[in-house]
Amino acid sequence: MAIVSSAAAGLRVASRATIVQLRAPGLSTAMLEKEANQLVGAASVPILISSRCDVVLATGAAGVNLPEHDISVAEARSLLGRRVVGRSVHSIPSAQQAEREGADFVIFGPVWESASHQDIHPVGLAALTQMVRSVGISVLAIGGVTEERVAEVLASGAAGYAAIRLFA
Repeated sequence: MAIVSSAAAGLRVASRATIVQLRAPGLSTAMLEKEANQLVGAASVPILISSRCDVVLATGAAGVNLPEHDISVAEARSLLGRRVVGRSVHSIPSAQQAEREGADFVIFGPVWESASHQDIHPVGLAALTQMVRSVGISVLAIGGVTEERVAEVLASGAAGYAAIRLFA
C-alpha cells in the first residue's frame, strides 16, 4: 500500500499510489471540497481526506485519515460507517488506541528525517518494526521514505508507506 499525501501531487501520481490522501490544511472548506470532488471523480484509486469527515461525506471519498490529535477514530467511524478510517500516530499506545476504536490502519513516523516534519525526531526502523509487532492492523511508514528505503520499510513488516516527496 502506498499513499501519496498531498493536494499538489493529486492525479499525476495516482498511477504509482494505491491510495491518495488529500491533505491541504490551508484550503477553505469550499476549496477543499472542490479539490476532493475533482480527485474523487477522476482518480482510479481510493481518495482519503485528511481530518475532514464532513468533506468525505459531501464528496463520496473513500474515507479519512485522522491526525493523532483529532477526533477519535470511534467518532469518525460512527460518522463514516464502513468507509476507510486511518490514524497518524507517533507511539505504540496511540496506535493501539486507534486499533481498539476501529481504525483500518495507522501511519507511523517519521521513520527518517523529513522536510515536512522537521520538528519531530525520526524514530528509525527498529521502532517501525516494533510498531508492526504491537498492533493487528496495517502500519504504514512515513517520513523520509525514498525509493531506496522502500525495501527496508517492507522488510520491517509494514504494509506500505505514505510519502509526499517520493511521489512529487
